[in-house]
Amino acid sequence: MVWSPKGSADAPFNREMRKATRDIHAVSDALVNGKLALALSDNIVWADGLLVFYEIFRYLEEAMQRYRNQPLGQLRIEGMERTEAFEADLRYYLGEDWTATYTPRESVANYLQHMMEVEENDPDLLIAYVYHLYMGLLSGGQILRKKRQLLNRFPMLGVSRKTRPGGDAVTDFGGRSIYQMKKDLVAALNSVAAELDDDKKKLILEESRTVFELNNTLVRSVKGVGQVILRNVAFFLAFIFMLYMLCKMFMF
Repeated sequence: MVWSPKGSADAPFNREMRKATRDIHAVSDALVNGKLALALSDNIVWADGLLVFYEIFRYLEEAMQRYRNQPLGQLRIEGMERTEAFEADLRYYLGEDWTATYTPRESVANYLQHMMEVEENDPDLLIAYVYHLYMGLLSGGQILRKKRQLLNRFPMLGVSRKTRPGGDAVTDFGGRSIYQMKKDLVAALNSVAAELDDDKKKLILEESRTVFELNNTLVRSVKGVGQVILRNVAFFLAFIFMLYMLCKMFMF
């Protein structure tokens, strides 16, 4: 699909990006809600979700450094880097030597290959990836963080519980205001876009849709979801059976 903005010449560029991705964003949200929501109560699924996105964020942060004096690098805001946070969380869940046997899966390799091709042809188009991925982490990522904290506080609501502190560095931005960080990222995007010509902005809008399409391939490749579903079904059936037995005891 080719995005063609109409009647929006004066709209901030972040709004144009939202309009251009509204439908595919809705599909992505439904996929995340239907699949990664299980990660709220299962650390294995959560860790695998971290694993598939780790390489993507690391690549983007290295790219922002490579083009620090160009439009892409101007999207970097203080405190946004997540590479070390991803690595800390992966060590927490997978062990200190997790990289010894680690090989990026096909969905990750395809994502990285596409970004390499984008960078080779026009690194400015990586702006779409930086904006959408970090905005997602600052928005939906914070919602997931709060829900997981609730489940860990009340383990009877969840399936697995953290036995030691840690494992949430990716969604932890310290004492920084999430609201202000989002404002800063939007301001940086709109400032950069103001210096780009219409053709370049159109290409970024089109690439924005690819961001969500590739994100969806990563989410679909997250492992452990089937086991969690089976475990939850088994738990539910056991609960129903227990209720049935209790009813029989009191009836007879």
